[in-house]
Amino acid sequence: MASIAKSGTWTGRLAYFLFLMFLVSTLNMADRQIIGIVAEPIKREFGLSDTLLGLLGGTAFALIYPPLGLPIARLADRFNRRNILAICLAFWSGMTALCGAATGFWSLLFARAGVAAGEAGYAPCTHSLIADEVDERYRATAFAVLVTGISAGGFLASALGGYVAQEYGWRWAFAAIGIPGLLLALLVRLTVREPPRT
Repeated sequence: MASIAKSGTWTGRLAYFLFLMFLVSTLNMADRQIIGIVAEPIKREFGLSDTLLGLLGGTAFALIYPPLGLPIARLADRFNRRNILAICLAFWSGMTALCGAATGFWSLLFARAGVAAGEAGYAPCTHSLIADEVDERYRATAFAVLVTGISAGGFLASALGGYVAQEYGWRWAFAAIGIPGLLLALLVRLTVREPPRT
């Protein structure tokens, strides 16, 4: 099947594909950043020190994300990238929502490690899909859309996460950021086509 933009025209299908990649990128960053938005109420409820809070916010990612990125990238080189991306997105989104059910430091650390594990598949899959799905004349624009999603994710975590945490509590903030990713994963699986490798 030909890539979306191989005909040299900007199509509705191309716009839809990039919109989904933008949303994936947005949720990737939002799920990563939400812990910082709700750090203070978590700290108070669980009686955490700043050191333990730092472990939740950064160390969990530093220990999990880079080591898993390489093997997932190898899988993306050999198998269906659309499916791997959908699985990773569903996993990190589910683990983000699960953060809201944490009963203490260790359960929250486990859930945050799960977020990092899922997000390790974000870059290999999205970059490879764009490289093969989008014609080279649109590729810079496509990657710019992906990067724009990162900024949008930070805004989403701050705006939506902050509002929900203030009105309904920090646990619901994790759910508000995580659950939409499960629906997006289904959209990616059902509506994004696996392009031929070039």
